[in-house]
Amino acid sequence: MTVSVPVPAHEALRRSLAQRPLRHFIGGEWVDAAGGETFGVQTPTDNSPLTRAASGDARDIDRAAQAAWDAFPAWRALGGKARRKLLYRVADLIETRAEEIAVLESLDTGQPIRFMKSAAVRAAENFRFFADRAEGAQDGLSLPTQGFLNYTVRQPVGPVGIITPWNTPFMLSTWKIAPALAAGCTVVHKPAEWSPVTATVLAEIMHEAGLPAGVVNLVHGYGETAGKALTEHPHIKAIAFIGESRTGSLIQKQGADTLKRVHLELGGKNPVVVFADADLDRALDAVIFMLYSLNGQRCTSSSRLLVERGIHDAFVEGLRERVANIRVGDPLDPATEVGPLIHPRQFEKVCSYFDIAREDGAVVAVGGERIGDVGNYVRPTLITGARTDMRVAQEEIFGPVLTVLPFDDEAQALHIANDVPYGLAAYLWTNDLTRAHTFAAGLDAGMIWVNSENVRHLPTPFGGMKASGIGRDGGDYSFDFYMETKNVAINLDGHRAARLGLPGKED
Repeated sequence: MTVSVPVPAHEALRRSLAQRPLRHFIGGEWVDAAGGETFGVQTPTDNSPLTRAASGDARDIDRAAQAAWDAFPAWRALGGKARRKLLYRVADLIETRAEEIAVLESLDTGQPIRFMKSAAVRAAENFRFFADRAEGAQDGLSLPTQGFLNYTVRQPVGPVGIITPWNTPFMLSTWKIAPALAAGCTVVHKPAEWSPVTATVLAEIMHEAGLPAGVVNLVHGYGETAGKALTEHPHIKAIAFIGESRTGSLIQKQGADTLKRVHLELGGKNPVVVFADADLDRALDAVIFMLYSLNGQRCTSSSRLLVERGIHDAFVEGLRERVANIRVGDPLDPATEVGPLIHPRQFEKVCSYFDIAREDGAVVAVGGERIGDVGNYVRPTLITGARTDMRVAQEEIFGPVLTVLPFDDEAQALHIANDVPYGLAAYLWTNDLTRAHTFAAGLDAGMIWVNSENVRHLPTPFGGMKASGIGRDGGDYSFDFYMETKNVAINLDGHRAARLGLPGKED
């Protein structure tokens, strides 16, 4: 593996990060943890220290929740046009710091710089998209009936907690925070402890853009302490979470006593189904991209490849050659296609599946080993000869590991595709128009792409079925979560209620 030497600008940015520990941002001020504790943040390239972050607990969450509660009435009352202007300013500032965000994201997560260069672009798009909907967010329906006019309006639910993941943290934070702000909610953000760096940048940007104090608050910390306190706090009316399914279940339980609404974007074991009549060259490109880009660490990755038996051997051979040539290296090297995994714990988890696959009788056709003895580098891995009941075909590995499963006909393919606890995304490759529609209708997945990789259109719903989550993001679907819908009924023709309790009157 060739590791390039970071350019001086990258080194200067890293030195600055090491000299500036990450603090909470609460009520418009940068503050230390109430107890003074911090935790270490390391880079996955060699697991050396990047910086330290304030380690929040229930006291910090309480202060942040109170700040969000106090700021909510004024932010709710602010007109949608004014909120739109502020959110556009956030988007502009994100773009001015795009290069910095990309480098910090790569240092913090191990994601290749070639993909992180688009992180700021997508984040700015998120803010502008929801900013444009801020004025109409409260709009409802006119529902007239005889003698009455019913109309609905929407209003923000209140302060919300947003808990974001470690894989592409900057973009995914904006995907949750932008619609919350556009809807008129205030926010307490708890980023993942494995990748907290760019959450601080986002808070700096929103503060510079002029968001009032308390509208957005940031508390670093562990899920077991800060995260748990956030899900239980009575001032927080909703929790939006992205992460693994087990944690999502805990969040539901923790929020039950305060009857919080929850939005859970959880894990997946997503199938990509390739039929013999598909454009196989394009399908091969998409299969490789959707699994091995972003280090295989994305919820919508197509980690199970279902291939029609008649083309199985040839397709797998083409796959084997391409996977073996994927360039692994320093994430700051523009030539790198796969960087190190986020954390030693995730590295050990992914590597454990190599032995699991072999013990279950599958074949590790490519990879199945670490690279070097420094950092969290794993060779991109291809597993063949698998059955749907094997752990590598059932469990979310969340790394650059693809499991191949052959099928004989549509019925078997659909059974295998649905034969997992998850239902987030699915990908289908066929040139048969009827099959495309009928097969998609039968898939247990919240999102399906036909003859394409994951190409997001922001107004469309994003979310999963089964153990992959509850609720939908995107367009008005986001506002359905961050806002309450209220019905107002107006009596138009003198309707009068039945009269009870009149003296001397009997039915």
